[in-house]
Amino acid sequence: MKLFSSVHDVADIKQLVASALALKASPYAYGDLGKNKTLGLVFMNPSLRTRLSTQKAALNLGMNVMVMNMDKEGWALETQDGVIMNGTTVEHIREAAAVMGEYCDVLGLRSFPKLQNREEDYNEEFFNKFVKFCGVPVVSLESATRHPLQSLADLITITETNPIPIAERANGKVPKVVLAWAPHIKALPQAVPNSFAEWMCRAQAEGMLDFTIAQPEGFELEESFTPGAKISHNLDEAIADADYVYVKNWSSYKEYGKLLDFPEGWMMDNEKLKLTKNAKVMHCLPVRRDLELASEILDGPNSLVIHEAGNRLWSAQAVLKAMLEEL
Repeated sequence: MKLFSSVHDVADIKQLVASALALKASPYAYGDLGKNKTLGLVFMNPSLRTRLSTQKAALNLGMNVMVMNMDKEGWALETQDGVIMNGTTVEHIREAAAVMGEYCDVLGLRSFPKLQNREEDYNEEFFNKFVKFCGVPVVSLESATRHPLQSLADLITITETNPIPIAERANGKVPKVVLAWAPHIKALPQAVPNSFAEWMCRAQAEGMLDFTIAQPEGFELEESFTPGAKISHNLDEAIADADYVYVKNWSSYKEYGKLLDFPEGWMMDNEKLKLTKNAKVMHCLPVRRDLELASEILDGPNSLVIHEAGNRLWSAQAVLKAMLEEL
């Protein structure tokens, strides 16, 4: 594996999940794999779980780690070619990425969308140019349109907490997973829901689960991320008999980046939970309590948010292990 930017970079998702769970059971089994190798983590935007989990994953594999917060510590980068740099940008991404590749064996990059120009964001120009010019394997720590390490951690979490008895799994019974839109006070990117939908659709195609997306009208994701998913505009109907409800806000794709009006009744609470099959509730964090998700769920027995965040370590370690094995 030389690039981890989406589920499309993974040949076998079941094997990758199994690798992550094996590493969780034995975190230091490959402690020499990364000896004398350096991971560079490059952040254009803030991070908590992604930075700490990926850094810890690299250390578990024996790697050295360097962190660069470009938004605070680096030069303003120019991404366009053929421009005279007589404005606010100081360094071109061609040189910046190439230099980082000289210092590191693997690079991780985190960059958010601007939510102003849909074509620009969905072209992933910044991420793709970084990959092109750095010359070393790259792990996406979240891009304008995807957050694959989070989605892998989510699939790991669902796999290891699957409530379906083994005998019933053998007969083809799978858990019902619902991605549920949630309210927010501002427009948020589609990266997490895009990525979650993409991974869950792949898992559904491989017989691992049954997948539904619930959102108000106008909040539909770009359809290439949702092949095979059931789509509902009614939260109560969508979560009926659900085993997992994954709560997340996102802004409109069609009316790009806008926070559209939406009807009431889209926040998960204990009353909504009664409609499910005593579902486990997931969220990528950070979460705005009692706006996106009720505190009574977050503090109750159905919440998987901390367990899920813990699995960010094993998703990162499994990906880094796969990359190191090919260096």
